Amino acid sequence: MKYTTRPQAILLLADGTIFYGKSIGISGTTFGEVCFNTGMTGYQEIFTDPSYFGQIMVATNPHIGNYGVNANEVESEKIMISGLVCKNFSFNHSRPDSESNLYDYFEKQNLICISDVDTRALVSYIRDNGAQNSVISTDGTSIEELKIQLANVPDMKGLELASKVSTKEPYFFGNENATFKISALDLGIKRNILRNLAKRDCYIKVFPYNTSFDELKAFNSDGYFLSNGPGDPEPLFQVQETAKQMIASDIPVFGICLGHQIIGLANGISTYKMFNGHRGINHPVMNVLTGKGEITSQNHGFAVNREELENHNDLEITHYHINDNTVAGMRMKSKNCFSVQYHPEASPGPHDSSYLFDEFIESIKKNVMI
Repeated sequence: MKYTTRPQAILLLADGTIFYGKSIGISGTTFGEVCFNTGMTGYQEIFTDPSYFGQIMVATNPHIGNYGVNANEVESEKIMISGLVCKNFSFNHSRPDSESNLYDYFEKQNLICISDVDTRALVSYIRDNGAQNSVISTDGTSIEELKIQLANVPDMKGLELASKVSTKEPYFFGNENATFKISALDLGIKRNILRNLAKRDCYIKVFPYNTSFDELKAFNSDGYFLSNGPGDPEPLFQVQETAKQMIASDIPVFGICLGHQIIGLANGISTYKMFNGHRGINHPVMNVLTGKGEITSQNHGFAVNREELENHNDLEITHYHINDNTVAGMRMKSKNCFSVQYHPEASPGPHDSSYLFDEFIESIKKNVMI
């Protein structure tokens, strides 16, 4: 830590509301849509999840940093959130297998963080007033100047961000002698998705978000995967067209999160920006097919239009969020294609939904046998 007395810092929301706190010692200003995550653990997975790109994260758990960081618990090569807001930032850590403290981890990547914020009041405010653009400043920039800068930050609605986090070149993951081959379109893919596929005897080729279907097809895949990712799905027109071709190929297709929304758009179902989204490892979902409830990990600010989906001739709802009845999963009746809005690969968190990877593999096996 650089300071014995930490300087005052502020969080300014787009509607002019200000929350005060303290800098953890990294000076600067950062912008993004403010949102909150209700997970009690797993902060490193959250910070490195590409789906959070462009967002300032509010941690509802009061203690952040107390168990340090470990290189095995990242979901991408770097921190993806724009900034962090928390109550108590722990400069010391006590977990035996942690490799570093969170402060050094943030300092190396220049991640701006404001602590000592009344996060209960802030989360209540976001719940009542919705997610909105915001700025964290720890360098003494005037409020008047921050308001001017914040006014020029684009809204998340209509913002295409997959291109910012997708791989630039194709790469492989898993055992090249595995039984099944998967073409994965990287819209912001999490590393644990690849691990889940690889341990189910899959060899995965991960492609940039704007890869054509012909390039995906050239890998002679047994299945296609559309990954999670940040931003609004509507501007991803090329990805939607690619998804249409995937579906038409009759090779099994599985989509998660942003990939789920893309499959909806490819079938003419609209998406919309949610008031404050779903983010956390404790979201209840009803599986319509089994009648069982599942506790899921979620991270999304957009959703598929349920009314349009219910009126669609070739799509059916397989899962819905118990708290607000939003669509959490769907499948096509005439094609080998299904998707979920949440993150079945998430760890830490519940493992209620890991069966979805098994279902994807089973659909591939059946298709190969035909």
